[in-house]
Amino acid sequence: MSDKMRVVSGIQPTGDLHLGNLLGAILRWVRMQDEAECLFFLADLHALTVDVEPPKLYASIREMAAELADGIEAGARFLIVADYDADGATACAIGVQGLGMLGAHVDYLVPNRAVHGYGLSPAIVEEAARMEPDALITVDNGIAAIDGVNAANELGIAVYVTDHHLPGDVLPEAAGIVNPNQPGCAFPSKNLAGVGVMFYVLLALRAEMRGRGAFDGKPEPDLRVLLDRVALGTVADVVRLDANNRILVNQGLQRIRAGLASPGIQALMQVAGRRPEKASVFDLGFMLGPRLNAAGRLEDMRLGIECLLAESLEAALPLAQRLDEINRSRKDIEAGMKEQALALLEEIDCAGKHGLAIHHPEWHAGVIGILASRLKEKYHRPVFAFAPGGGGELKGSGRSVPALHLRDALDWIDRRHPGLILKFGGHAMAAGLSIREERFAEFREAFEALASEWLSPADLEEIIETDGELAPGELDFDLVKTLENAVWGQGFPAPLFQGEFAVVNQRVVGEKHLKLDVSLQNTRYEAMAFFHHDPLPERFVGVYAPMLNEFNGRLSIQLKLQYWEPQQ
Repeated sequence: MSDKMRVVSGIQPTGDLHLGNLLGAILRWVRMQDEAECLFFLADLHALTVDVEPPKLYASIREMAAELADGIEAGARFLIVADYDADGATACAIGVQGLGMLGAHVDYLVPNRAVHGYGLSPAIVEEAARMEPDALITVDNGIAAIDGVNAANELGIAVYVTDHHLPGDVLPEAAGIVNPNQPGCAFPSKNLAGVGVMFYVLLALRAEMRGRGAFDGKPEPDLRVLLDRVALGTVADVVRLDANNRILVNQGLQRIRAGLASPGIQALMQVAGRRPEKASVFDLGFMLGPRLNAAGRLEDMRLGIECLLAESLEAALPLAQRLDEINRSRKDIEAGMKEQALALLEEIDCAGKHGLAIHHPEWHAGVIGILASRLKEKYHRPVFAFAPGGGGELKGSGRSVPALHLRDALDWIDRRHPGLILKFGGHAMAAGLSIREERFAEFREAFEALASEWLSPADLEEIIETDGELAPGELDFDLVKTLENAVWGQGFPAPLFQGEFAVVNQRVVGEKHLKLDVSLQNTRYEAMAFFHHDPLPERFVGVYAPMLNEFNGRLSIQLKLQYWEPQQ
């Protein structure tokens, strides 16, 4: 439990917006502080027609579209070089399907985490060359692939980079680059995932081909069929859900709920035990995403991509079932690694540390990112977890708190400790790197020095922001259904509410969760404290998220408890 909670007040009718409802008040005063953005979201929420940002704002996207169209007309062979996480897999899948719909000859290749490393490395270029492509298209990687692009250029293979990661000081000498974060790009949504960038490239390519008359006299390819995969990759990559990303995710969810999902998404929903007609961001981020990611972490992401590309449910289901099995193995490995990590951290004064870096020789490189995330949540400090990477190297994966930009931190360390970091990349909240095994202690000290300089004590406190206390009668089915159907996520959190509770009864279920009957404002509700089995005080102040629970055909409101403390 957190030792600090901040309540954000201000849930009042918003006369200036003429909304007159609780949700509008939450959005206006707590989430956005901007009238236009609030109304924009409400339009998106109610599935009105809202346009995403136009592709033309991207730097170089028209040029890339024109060259890809030239290649399609000439019968060129394209090879997509993917990444081994859910964003890379979905980006690859929509690239293969979308380019195929537009008439291209296209195949794909996925680096092996242990053999090729990340992204367009010279090793993966060498393997790609054996497939004799005319051009390579990177998805969710490539912006830092200086050596890989040079290797392809030497072989006479053009490289088109589609990526969303932050670039370094030097850009690769690619035939084309589309990345909202590259210098000079005017595209306003800098938070697109790799799958979102690839989707925009396909939109621009279709527009280019339309202008050339490629679809005269025949139906134009409907790229909306790709949106379920766009939504999955966007949520699974935990990018900030700005207005543009929320539209993409919402449109993908609408297709899934309407029974229009691709066979692969249908199969993943089925093995996860989820109902497509009730698909939510939770399903994408916590049910489908981990099953897809498991393949890249432990085996081969081709399995995940083939599932996403399957043309029938019969073909997709065995692949989804195998992904489910791999994910179960991942959970077992993760649980063992977490026990080892907690044992290591018992020897460290975590309260006196600003950043944590830990390593164990038996850890699996494919699971250290999840481990770092779990430890960050527990200690509310930036964390790097390291596993053996072969050849005397350690592979590290980090997760951060909002006050520390992790990729910038690695860049700072690299500049002040030349040679310490062999390679690195990532985002504000997640990053990866490689170091020599014998220099782990040096990196740990450098990271702690940086964290202690960049972070204040307040930055290391976990703060739970709530939307205040609901008035009697406001917690009803309409509100909860509206909240559950909305698109919440990174940078745009779902509302949390505060209340004074009286416990009627409580018991442990599933050996690790606490189920309660509580009274809130003289109304009785069922509540859950997940992964907590100790009794709660008879009267407490708590923070909760309302959700719908269906059991034996009966629908009820259930409260998911996030924080509690005894009522004074």
